[in-house]
Amino acid sequence: MDKAIRKIFAYLRPGVILVACLLSLLFFVRPALAFCGFYVAQADTSLYNHASQVIIAKDGDQTVLTMANDYQGKAQDFALVVPVPVVLQEDQVNVGERKIIERLDNFSAPRLVEYFDNNPCETYGGRQFMDAMPAAPSMTRGLQEKISNEALGVTIENQFSVGEYDILILSAKESNGLETWLNQNNYRIPPGATDVLGAYIKQGLKFFVAKVNLKEFDRQGFQALRPLMMAYESPRFMLPIRLGMVNADGPQELIVYLLSPQGAVEVTNYRTEKIPSNLDLPEFVQGEFGQFYGAMFDTAYKRSGKNVAFLEYAWDMGSCDPCSADPLSPQELEEAGVFWLDQPSASPNPSFRGMPFPGNSNVFITRLHLRYTPDKFPEDLRFQNTANQELFQGRYVLRRPYRGEMNCTAANTYRQTVQKRQREEAKTLANLTGWPLGEIEDKINYLEGPRDSIPWWRKLWPR
Repeated sequence: MDKAIRKIFAYLRPGVILVACLLSLLFFVRPALAFCGFYVAQADTSLYNHASQVIIAKDGDQTVLTMANDYQGKAQDFALVVPVPVVLQEDQVNVGERKIIERLDNFSAPRLVEYFDNNPCETYGGRQFMDAMPAAPSMTRGLQEKISNEALGVTIENQFSVGEYDILILSAKESNGLETWLNQNNYRIPPGATDVLGAYIKQGLKFFVAKVNLKEFDRQGFQALRPLMMAYESPRFMLPIRLGMVNADGPQELIVYLLSPQGAVEVTNYRTEKIPSNLDLPEFVQGEFGQFYGAMFDTAYKRSGKNVAFLEYAWDMGSCDPCSADPLSPQELEEAGVFWLDQPSASPNPSFRGMPFPGNSNVFITRLHLRYTPDKFPEDLRFQNTANQELFQGRYVLRRPYRGEMNCTAANTYRQTVQKRQREEAKTLANLTGWPLGEIEDKINYLEGPRDSIPWWRKLWPR
């Protein structure tokens, strides 16, 4: 028995992840959980020149909203105007750290994994071991200013400073009066914002307005603006995006990390689609994963009609499979706005029902990726919590052929199988990205070396 066990492990590449995968194959029945593989690369927000990132942690009416702005420019020119449902007090606003958003991004980013074929001439228990591999599944105001405020219908409901930000909470009666007030007070609101502001005023929303306190910013020696966090109670579950599109010079990129104690969060007023996932790709994609994911997302975005929220990740925050980053610690989750950690989970993950799982938690993350324009997203995003705990991730697979010496009758069959697989991988990549099939095939290291059997006309008319 010991000899047989040693033989099995002699076929495996070293790595804790693969060992965990084998254990999952033994104990978990559901094939969707058999992801595993060796983590190779991830597609995080560094792929995009500008990508706004937002964390929303919500349980019932209690919400913590974290905004990481992609503002690039001088600190004195920064101004932020966000519609909010309530008048916020100073202790409801906090300045967070960029690293917590980076942690969430790394944890939930689409990932590339690899598997390794085993020698087809080595068998165990009468079966080729490779068959057991899982399928890719101071703002003091003078009297003159107050009079001006009243004339414009703008009321300063609250004002305070937090960290490097000076903050006002405003209410308004008319959108043109609010727009005039903001411009007079050097908040650079883009022309044409009146209609959008008016819609928010009709909904009874207040306005969270922030500028950088330059003295505090310089004193602390900050190199970049930190995220702003706000906690409030409201039944509204929405994210205002329209104001940011008024002066946009193109599509806006947005990543939303939604944290819930129950399960996945859904968009209610736009379609949600899962990003294409669990697909086998040619080996060379490892060196071009960023380009691949960018091209694939762009293709999916166009095919969807450009009005879809793409689901990139949905998972219990206590685990990952495979892990592109370690799960967040309880302290990190609190830094991300999770406020219910000391409460027992009321709805354990049904995927692990009857089988205790050490990573199970009462925090579920949903990662949505949107690319939006005013014509395709005329409304703000509205969400709802659900009890859906189906696991999903953007995951792409490299299957490494066995390239060692093979001296058995099964070797020829294996070579033919791998070549067929590699051709299918090329077609899959071309379909996902729109890249020419001929150029893809030229990059593939076919099992027998450079493949000479590519039809001559394919080289003449590459697609």
